Amino acid sequence: MSRDPASRTELLQGTLDLLILRTPQLGPAHGHAIGKYIQRTSEDALKVETGSLYPALHRLEGYGWVAALWELSAKRKRAKYYRLTAAGSRQLASEQSKWAKLSRAIGLVLKPPNQEPA
Repeated sequence: MSRDPASRTELLQGTLDLLILRTPQLGPAHGHAIGKYIQRTSEDALKVETGSLYPALHRLEGYGWVAALWELSAKRKRAKYYRLTAAGSRQLASEQSKWAKLSRAIGLVLKPPNQEPA
């Protein structure tokens, strides 16, 4: 079965960290819930594969941007819950600002405000 590259949205490098940092801002969440939240809120345009999600969570934990704690899930299974730290909150604000500037700049290139219609 071949994959249609146009049907999948690839994440820009560094964007996954931003999306993950945004999710536990709503409260502690386990890895699977973080991935599902990103997929659901992006209207299924973004699907974070396990092979990308957990290494990113471990990296963010290593930076001190998220903290993890083992707890029982709603299904009574042991799961690692991630919460945003104060440093993570500052990093999230910084990354959101960078993303806003980048997306505005790309928008300007794609549709310059003073360009006459072709």
